[in-house]
Amino acid sequence: MQQEEKQVEITEEALAKLRAMIGTEIGKRPQPYLTEASRDAIRHWAESMGDRNKIWTDEAYAKSTSWGALMGPPTILAAFDKLSSGYRGGLPGVHSFFAGIDWRWNRPVFRNDEIRVKIIFKDLLEKKSSFSRRMFQQISTVLFVDQDDQVICEGESWGMRVERGRSKEKGKYNHLTLKTYTKEDIAEVTKAYDAEIIRGASPRYWEDVTAGEELTPINKGPYSATNAVAYEMARGGLYIKAHGFWYDYLKRHPALGVPNDLGVPEPPERVHWDSAYARKVGVPAAYDYGPERIAWLGNLLTNWAGDDGFVRRLMVRVSRFNLEGDLTRCYGKVIGREQKDGQYLVHCDIWAADQRGERNATGEATLALPSKSGWLPAHSFGGRGTS
Repeated sequence: MQQEEKQVEITEEALAKLRAMIGTEIGKRPQPYLTEASRDAIRHWAESMGDRNKIWTDEAYAKSTSWGALMGPPTILAAFDKLSSGYRGGLPGVHSFFAGIDWRWNRPVFRNDEIRVKIIFKDLLEKKSSFSRRMFQQISTVLFVDQDDQVICEGESWGMRVERGRSKEKGKYNHLTLKTYTKEDIAEVTKAYDAEIIRGASPRYWEDVTAGEELTPINKGPYSATNAVAYEMARGGLYIKAHGFWYDYLKRHPALGVPNDLGVPEPPERVHWDSAYARKVGVPAAYDYGPERIAWLGNLLTNWAGDDGFVRRLMVRVSRFNLEGDLTRCYGKVIGREQKDGQYLVHCDIWAADQRGERNATGEATLALPSKSGWLPAHSFGGRGTS
């Protein structure tokens, strides 16, 4: 028989301890999954996200572009620190989930970059919730710094803390049913992937873009436990440890071990592959890692912008879980363009929606595009093959 999980409520004492940390840098952290953007790490990231642009995986092709070197998808930075998705410590035993980012890139991630991450706990805000009795947003300032002490990317990440038992009682996701697929359905999914458009070497010039123009949508999914495993192989898990390493960790953080059906303690991350456990927290089935949708929307942008383009800003709010079986489609629309500081910028609204038509992520993005005047993003952002 499955053991009953202890329900932990948020207390004022625990909140006070957490608030005392606001403004401080998070020092002692789990060992980073990646410390260097190796060729293999970049390939694993692209493959796990379904990003088939060969600029990430074909070194000869990448060197032929204006960038002059192999680089990683911009969202690969999430693999360089397990807290890049925001510090969510404190409040032991209280359920945690990722909720969004607002990151701004100064230059791409190139092969062999050595990257370290600085995390500052910025704020703790109580939010109204239809999912839980009490819910708090934890906001972190995040800096990604290279081997030359230059900031590659900077911004904010945030996550939510909710009372696990209360979220189940509220039943926010009770109306959602899981999608099952016929052979004909899978054939349609395959057809959509075959039709995916990767702009690649064909430049998308700033002058040719107009407000209201739609970005070419892309599909992701249907989501499965295998997708979760692929993601963990590329990014690394926050609490996924094995054998003696896991039990050493449990001695320091016992609340993170939740017994499975056999009484064996497992980390709360199992909600991403264990539907029975996900239902304990009020979700109908296992669900994706929120940062995956960040990467999917990043894939949307780089497909559309072409290899000469560059993602300057990506802000995404993850608004609802993406369940096992959900087929996500990523969309975008140009809302404006401008010349600023010598760069040719395009601003977009972006979002992701499932097969029900419900949006599960929304946000904004800024792209730097090449200009017919001869300007290329690689000239401004450190293309390794440019002068």
